[in-house]
Amino acid sequence: MRIPNYGEIRAQTILFDLNGTLGESGKVGEEVKHLLERLADKYTVVVLSADTFGTLEEEFRELPVRIERVSSGAEKAEIAKGYEPYIAVGNGNNDVAMLEGAELAFCVIGPEGATTDALLASDVVVRDVKDAIAMLLDERKLIATLRG
Repeated sequence: MRIPNYGEIRAQTILFDLNGTLGESGKVGEEVKHLLERLADKYTVVVLSADTFGTLEEEFRELPVRIERVSSGAEKAEIAKGYEPYIAVGNGNNDVAMLEGAELAFCVIGPEGATTDALLASDVVVRDVKDAIAMLLDERKLIATLRG
């Protein structure tokens, strides 16, 4: 996708954090799951998580997404490199390196908040992951936000 006065986004993969980004306390809402299914028609969708609440496999079992278990932000960033160029969506300190390495980075400031470092590592800040997904499903929304 070409964004006037911003540049070209070539990524075909979107990397998501789970807790605080896609869901709360390890649970992902049905509306978000439906949006991920739609997004998977357009991109490879990957969820990177330490699985703090032990729900990773259960939450994504029937969805067309890849899941990768990580133990740290450094490991998350290392795995992310294998998907370059990628789009990243996160909210916490363990997402910062992944966000910094992304071709396009979203910070979600949801009910669990977001860290200042994640915010500063991002290109776009949204209040809900559904807003980020909506922008990725309808590139005109993203262009309206990013064009220079």
